[in-house]
Amino acid sequence: MIARISIALMLALAPMTAFANQCPKMMAAIDAALPTASLSEADMAKVKELRQKGEQLHQAGDHAGSQAALGEAKKMLGI
Repeated sequence: MIARISIALMLALAPMTAFANQCPKMMAAIDAALPTASLSEADMAKVKELRQKGEQLHQAGDHAGSQAALGEAKKMLGI
């Protein structure tokens, strides 16, 4: 019985850890692309804002929200 509960708990938490692992990779990709990005000042400011928001959401445990913000930033950067 305990083994079944443990397995169920691990399976339930697996997607959460998958989301958590993607956020730092997305932030690193954005950070790498920023120095060579050719965007308007307004778009660059928006990308930086989304990057910061993504990091804050990641730290707060909202990995889906973090990935959404970071994904939008990546899209604006063309990566």
